[in-house]
Amino acid sequence: MNPIKVVLVDDQALFREAMCSLLAKATDLEVIADVENGERAVEIVRGLLPDVVIMDLCMPGISGIEAARRIHSENPSVRVLMLTVLEDDAELFDALRAGASGYFLKTASYQLLVEAVRVVASGEVYLPQNMVTKVVEAFRRQRSGWRDATDEQRERVRGLSDRELDILRLVAKGHSNKEVSLALQLTEGTVKNHMTSILSKLKLPDRTSAALLARDLGIV
Repeated sequence: MNPIKVVLVDDQALFREAMCSLLAKATDLEVIADVENGERAVEIVRGLLPDVVIMDLCMPGISGIEAARRIHSENPSVRVLMLTVLEDDAELFDALRAGASGYFLKTASYQLLVEAVRVVASGEVYLPQNMVTKVVEAFRRQRSGWRDATDEQRERVRGLSDRELDILRLVAKGHSNKEVSLALQLTEGTVKNHMTSILSKLKLPDRTSAALLARDLGIV
């Protein structure tokens, strides 16, 4: 049986070295590369096509979530396991929307990490047990909000592009145009143009109305 090919992504060199040493103990895993940022991760995945990418969520440059989105878009078969030090609901949902197959806390044990890699490599989703309930509750809220929306509202939201939905989610969380631009690696001007398009498509007067609609429909 071939080992699970893994690429490790984290901006801290010492952490990467320690992780590589730990993962090497598992005979069914093989770390084929370790890199320091999201941009490099996207590049190396194109060439190596690993089974699993273990990626830190917060890194300089593009975030782990944005890198996961690009990897999933280019190579859907590559599974991404996000690493984080915080139990943040918003980041969890953003990671799953970006195409990540798992969310792992750095405070957990080595044994659990190996198990998480095996789970996502098999095509399943790995989540910390205490976050499973949150995901189920969020899904129920989203279904309820979407069901209660008018046909016209649903049709307008369906007209938004993936990028516009990303921006709308961040705006609904209270982020400014500058914060959105930093999170998505866009210029403020581009974000403003997208917001103008979003408001036009949703037929709403301002970003506050758009944020409220996003929350009501469970988009956030």
